[in-house]
This record gives sequence, structure tokens and C-alpha cells, in this order.
Amino acid sequence: MRILVAEDDVRMASMLRRGLAEDGYAVDIVGDGLDAVWQATEVDYDAIVLDLMLPGADGFEVCRRLRAANRWSPVLLLTARTELRDRVQGLDSGADDYLAKPFSFSELSARLRALIRRGAPRRPVILRAGNLKLDPATRMAWRADTALELSAKEFALLELFLRHPGEVLTRTRILEHVWDFAYDGVSNVVDQYVAYLRRKIDRPFDLEQLETVRGAGYRLLAEPRGNPAQSNA
Repeated sequence: MRILVAEDDVRMASMLRRGLAEDGYAVDIVGDGLDAVWQATEVDYDAIVLDLMLPGADGFEVCRRLRAANRWSPVLLLTARTELRDRVQGLDSGADDYLAKPFSFSELSARLRALIRRGAPRRPVILRAGNLKLDPATRMAWRADTALELSAKEFALLELFLRHPGEVLTRTRILEHVWDFAYDGVSNVVDQYVAYLRRKIDRPFDLEQLETVRGAGYRLLAEPRGNPAQSNA
């Protein structure tokens, strides 16, 4: 098993190298974020231990670049910053786990073992279907290069569709995922919001990608159709 450690503190890097080597891992050390990106795109690591505050590129940016390059080695992010927003940003950037400094090496070792057992499934950071894109971390969405202005519910609805491209989603499933089980508002709220979403992602571009499947629900096509006939939700 080979581990990449990206840590610019020499004493911390040395401690991690020694402890991981005693655990039986082969360990490579880099002290710069850009070096971490290069190294992890050249070598298939079983896991990456990544410090958040690196020169060159911070841990968030390293994660984003690796996932954008289709490198899916599990990433354990290390940081002295313990605010909730930092943990959320790290996980949204593509990290798999988060460990605050100071930490015990035994906990780090256990977390690494869990990540390695889990493996490296593909986990795209940017969700895409054709030229329709959504970034859950920045809460932004685009049609090609045009930014889309979406409400919170419209964004959540689009994210659900982009996580299941080509799949028919029933109104009940949409309601449960975007609203909640106890929602008791208007019965046609899903139809209304699909209509709102279409007006923003399809119609201004003379495209049809979010389609109605009569009697079943709605489906986001993997690629849009051009010059569609106008349709209602």
C-alpha cells in the first residue's frame, strides 16, 4: 500500500512518515500543494494525507484539481482549522474524511484503514449532463458558460436530477428528497418547480433537457435536444 503525505511542516511530515512506515505503508512526502497535484496524478495512491494549509495550492484546491483530473484516491484532510464551514468546504471539495490537529496517530491510522477498505469510487465534484453543470460546493450552476440564477429549491431540484441523469424520478421521490416526508404544502409543488427550473435551464437556450415522462415523473436527459417544441410541466 502506498500513501502520499502532503505536509509542509517538516516535523509533522517526519512523524507521519515514521508512523505510516511502521504500519507497513510505502510513504511519499511532498511539501507543496502543486507538487501534491503532480505526484497524485502520476502515481495511483491507495490514500492521500493532505494538510489544508499548503504553499502553492491549499488542500481545498488540491482536492478539486485531483477530482477534476479523475484521480479518486481517498483523501484524509488535516487541518488546525476546526470551524464547521471549513469541514464542509473540505468535504465538498472532494475530501473523504477530515481530521483536526492536534490528533493521535492511532486515530489517523484507523481512519486511513477505513478509507482504504472503502476504496476509490468515482465521485465527481462538478455534476454534468451535456453542457449543464452544477458545483455543490460553490452552489453555482451553468448552461455552457452562462451562469444560472437559481433559488435554493431550484438548485436542490437540479442537483437531484444531475445525480440521476437519464433516470425517471417520480413526483414522490422528488418531494421526499427536495422537500421532506412531512411536507404538506400544495400538491402540485413538484410540477410548479420543474416548470420554474425549465424556464431557467432550457427555454432561454432553446433547448429541452428536462422532460416529462407521462404517468411516471420527470427525467433529465444526458444531452439536451435542440429547438424543442414548447412544453408544459
